[in-house]
Amino acid sequence: MRRFLFCSVPLATRPGRRLTCRVSTWANTDAVRYEDKIGGRKSCTGTTNASSNLSPHHKNHGSRIGEVSKKVRLDASERKGELRELEERAPRMLEDRFGRFHNYLRISLTERCNLRCTYCMPEEGVQLTPEQRLLDAEEIQRITSLFVEEGVNRIRFTGGEPLLRKDLADIVKATSELRPKGLREIAMTTNGITLGRKVADLKDAGLDSVNVSLDTLDPFKFEILTRRRGMDKVLESVQKSLDFGIKTKVNAVIIRGVNDDDVHGFAALAQKQPLEVRFIEYMPFDGNRWDHSKLVPYMELVDRIREKYPNFTRVKHEDAPNAVSRLWHVEGWEGRIGFISSMTDHFCGTCNRIRITADGNLKSCLFGNEEVSLRDAMRNGATNQDLKQLIHQTLQLKKARHAGMFDIAKDTMRPMTTIGG
Repeated sequence: MRRFLFCSVPLATRPGRRLTCRVSTWANTDAVRYEDKIGGRKSCTGTTNASSNLSPHHKNHGSRIGEVSKKVRLDASERKGELRELEERAPRMLEDRFGRFHNYLRISLTERCNLRCTYCMPEEGVQLTPEQRLLDAEEIQRITSLFVEEGVNRIRFTGGEPLLRKDLADIVKATSELRPKGLREIAMTTNGITLGRKVADLKDAGLDSVNVSLDTLDPFKFEILTRRRGMDKVLESVQKSLDFGIKTKVNAVIIRGVNDDDVHGFAALAQKQPLEVRFIEYMPFDGNRWDHSKLVPYMELVDRIREKYPNFTRVKHEDAPNAVSRLWHVEGWEGRIGFISSMTDHFCGTCNRIRITADGNLKSCLFGNEEVSLRDAMRNGATNQDLKQLIHQTLQLKKARHAGMFDIAKDTMRPMTTIGG
């Protein structure tokens, strides 16, 4: 049985040339041996003097081949296998040179914050980017759509404090419309001060998950750490988030001599609530006066919790793919406890995160200084294909791992509030 071969160029005017073609792949179909140049790679090769076998009608229109001098069998299974191999070898926009695929996008919506946490922002504050130079809602929607099309299935909105953005619910709702394209989760990191009165609207808009930053359970220390009051509002927000069925985590940055005596109290939050309490190692950022002596290592925290809860055990099988949090559990508890050990036991080898700052800069690594402006590219008329190429090139700058806490501490980096938590 013979089928017609349809080609993307007029065959009659280019006899004997190697062609980029699409071919019927039905079983037992005679097809032309050709060179397929998808992605610049060959899946099969060969030449044919196509014009010698064309009727005058076919020669004039260059659109169909009835019979050709060279025939080969190319059944459906062979063709599909070749295309699959070609697809696997083709570079993906969100893959770096170490083969890490980045399917987790974190977007900062604002540099402003209503707290002044000591590990995040210098006491004197930061120089904020003018509002007109921040990404607007339309630009955010364009970026999220482009990333989801290329394989991102998880998006987190950060800040600053994202709840200060008046159009936050609209942004979440627009992002939620990307679910048919493969988006699975919309998350947010917040300090929780105003979450309680906005959580219902955000849930309706499509918010799935929230991380609430809370570094102490002592109101006095809360005021010292944040330079503001409001711990009761944060705890209320955590409860309301749980009540609305939003997956909720509490993040605590532990600093030796400051809040490391809160560890047992934080752990107990997971006893009767489906919370994940996560302890984060103290990291160096510009203006936060980081000191190695203030760092409490992950395993030291584990030992402290075990002193009070001897059956505190690792639940490695519950770790999510590309997880940054190492999960532990006490039998009979509703929640879990996680540890983010960015400094003492990094997870760079499986990193799947890519960040965009509120002013539109793409950062391939939290601790790297390399940034490329997507905002400027968009405002200068870049097409989506231009943006994809720019994103892929930026990801190729990503290193195998960060430089280590001592070298990171020597660098001058943005304060965390201008990067996005």
